[in-house]
Amino acid sequence: MSLQESPRPSDEEEAFYGHCRATYLAVFTSSLTNIASKQQLCRALQQAGRNPTHATLSKYWTRRTSKLNFDDFCEILKSEKKTEETELMRAFKKMDVNGDGYISHSELEKALTTRGEKMTTEEVNAVFSLADINKDGKLDYAEFCRLLVSTAEQCQMGQFCRLLVSTAEQCQMAALERLEANAKLKRQNFGSQSYSPPKSSVSSASSAAARAAATPPQPPETPRGDSDTTLKKDSRSSSRPPSARSRRSSLSNSITMTSSCTKASKMPEPSGLQEWHHISVKGCFFLEDDGSISSLQYQLHVPQTTNVYITIQPLNLSHGPDKLSPWMTVDTALFVMSAGETKEDSTLVCFTESKDKEKYVWKGELHAGNYYLLPFTSGCKLKKKSKKSLSNKSVELVYRTDTGELDLTRELREVLSDIFEVIDLDGNGLLSLEEYNFFELRTSGEKCDRDAWAVCKENFDMRKNQLTRQGFMELNLMEATEKDGDPADLWVTLEAMGYNRMLELEDACPFQIDVHCEGTQPSIQTLSMDSGPKLHNQALQKSITARTGAKALRGQDNLFIYTYRGEHRISSLIANKANQKVTVHVNNEQSRNCCSSRGMSVFAVEVPARTKMVCQHILPINERQDWTYNCVETILPST
Repeated sequence: MSLQESPRPSDEEEAFYGHCRATYLAVFTSSLTNIASKQQLCRALQQAGRNPTHATLSKYWTRRTSKLNFDDFCEILKSEKKTEETELMRAFKKMDVNGDGYISHSELEKALTTRGEKMTTEEVNAVFSLADINKDGKLDYAEFCRLLVSTAEQCQMGQFCRLLVSTAEQCQMAALERLEANAKLKRQNFGSQSYSPPKSSVSSASSAAARAAATPPQPPETPRGDSDTTLKKDSRSSSRPPSARSRRSSLSNSITMTSSCTKASKMPEPSGLQEWHHISVKGCFFLEDDGSISSLQYQLHVPQTTNVYITIQPLNLSHGPDKLSPWMTVDTALFVMSAGETKEDSTLVCFTESKDKEKYVWKGELHAGNYYLLPFTSGCKLKKKSKKSLSNKSVELVYRTDTGELDLTRELREVLSDIFEVIDLDGNGLLSLEEYNFFELRTSGEKCDRDAWAVCKENFDMRKNQLTRQGFMELNLMEATEKDGDPADLWVTLEAMGYNRMLELEDACPFQIDVHCEGTQPSIQTLSMDSGPKLHNQALQKSITARTGAKALRGQDNLFIYTYRGEHRISSLIANKANQKVTVHVNNEQSRNCCSSRGMSVFAVEVPARTKMVCQHILPINERQDWTYNCVETILPST
């Protein structure tokens, strides 16, 4: 199955992304630079002519957000419309004290030096000089608004003055010219969308951007796992670096993999497995707002040296007979690390490389001691959906019975039952305080203390000081009742657990871990969600470097590529041993039947000095067909 070609973007799409990129580069030095704060997001949106309120900013920058990238910025611009003339007029009228349709220099100065982001007198003077179109010493703001919104690169009212002084349109024009003229910058600053330069001059790009602003185009949908998932293709016929540079400092790697259906299982279950000691624990991968994936981690205790058989697999929650949940195609893995006195002392012992249907398996001997169990998924098939594909409809969560009492709908009860199944980590049909607190921390950020748990015991169905499934339903019904049927808090809970407004689980993947020991009874302790991102990254990097040798980029003594080839996954890592950061251009365009954790075929990776960084993970789109990984990594000159 070949990598599918994406349709060439329309002129309006090209103009839109050109406008987005130019705006981004007016605020940041590179479109590979992430937005790192709510304030930076506000600046970028204002530069693009939006008028973000506190509520708007909070919608895109939640308490879980740590960064946004260029693609996120493009999606936000499509959702948030530019400032309309009526909005500008409303803001100006607040400054127009006597209501005569004009703003004097003193009125403007008072408003801009005492409200919002306060300006200096010099900035106010510069603004007034620009805005005083008739040069009569006063500002006809109705005429000014009409002129302002008629330009393609308009700016919003709360920040319009500072952007005019800069000015915003000139900055965007300069950035477009820079993108047009500088091929190196084009390659470094493309984000995940392809860059196609304007068809003629910058002015034609501006007019096209104005047309695009009137009818915002929709970009290609972000690839998602399963048979319809492909890497994004660059709209240009080829985005390979110039051949001279390619020969000078690049590395080409090609691997052909046979389909999994032709492979016999290399890890059969040990004979007499039913007689081995067994323990099971559940968990869930959560796709965060910034695109990262989080999950619980675990500590395994093995009392004595023994043979061990470990599996991890997605957890099927489907209610229909012989029907699998859609996330069952998500790949999973488990890293096993020795638990030293400190986490820095931990070392990778093994990880689940073999696969048997949905199970990922490891079999071997573990010495007596403690081990960290670190769940992993590559991100190839667990990705954020494009906003354009999301439905605006919402399933009803509560209703009133014939007696006027509030109750949960059947659809919500089914979902809450599934959530109960996921957070019942030990699978005993009850929620302990510890299990319930993992749920609370995920959905509200707060823990339930023992006093509050005692109150729960008085009000909700419990057994053995643990919450039953019925009690969990009662607790959620109480939340709806306290809000007089307002489902807002219920939606916060559901979305935090990965559900969309149609009650489909799309931003999470529940999983189950099973540990079998031949001669001793193992035990598992659950650790917190944030117990060890550094440890997880350490294990992932070691799993790649320990299985393959390093290859240096041609002409580079300090830049190496590691490519791990597993039975069902390919992963690459870049090691930068130099004393300065490097940017590596990665081209997967010649790959076939592949999906990448990056969600695109061409991208750039910035690797800090003297560090290692995982570049990408690759899985087959269709596991029943052969697949070819063909990657060219090229170092980009520093700018």
